[in-house]
Amino acid sequence: MVLNQVEAARISGRQAAEVMGISPEPSSGRLMAAYRKEGAAALAHGNRGRKPKHALSDELKSKVLELAKSRYEGCNHQHFTELLEERVGIKLSRSSVRRILLGGGIRSPRKRRPPKHRSRRGRYPQEGMLLQIDGSPHDWLEGRGPWLSLLGAIDDATGKVPYALFREQEDTQGYFLLLRHIVQKEGIPTALYHDRHSIFELPADKLPSIEEQLEGKRPLTQFGRLMEELDITSIPARSP
Repeated sequence: MVLNQVEAARISGRQAAEVMGISPEPSSGRLMAAYRKEGAAALAHGNRGRKPKHALSDELKSKVLELAKSRYEGCNHQHFTELLEERVGIKLSRSSVRRILLGGGIRSPRKRRPPKHRSRRGRYPQEGMLLQIDGSPHDWLEGRGPWLSLLGAIDDATGKVPYALFREQEDTQGYFLLLRHIVQKEGIPTALYHDRHSIFELPADKLPSIEEQLEGKRPLTQFGRLMEELDITSIPARSP
């Protein structure tokens, strides 16, 4: 259609080449000359119907498929390509081997790792052995007041909540009040499970150096200083 427009002098050869996506000269000139001489048949590519010069022979493809189904059955495409070159002397690219195998209905097997079994940690056997403590900021007043943080503790063995309180934010004093009430009413838990709040964990810039550790220096957290001041560590844990 485009060449007919050129022949009728409705568009130029350069415009036709741009529409067909070929170089203006000399391709468009040769194409136009061939079209005038042979008609539409001249537009077919010269290699149409011919086997590509570098195409793999049917004999080679059959041999590759035979090896993949017998001696090297179960190998993935990459490994099979390497084995062909190392042991059989057939040097092919991975893409060529993959194309041959997929054409023969052989897909590359994938070894699937078994899913990791994630087991839940078992609860502690007795009440008082472990308390989980945390703070939860939320609109507890449902829009009737400011957001508050609920600081609470839960016993790992029983799920019992020994105490909880509201604070304007998750702060050191709130945790002190929480733990003071629990110690006074329930006794001292054997261990606490907590997040990385600065009351319980030292910030990175406060961690002791290697030299300080070798000298036995142990900087205390805010919670640790409170325990030391109250000498609570000398009191035995409450018997459940």
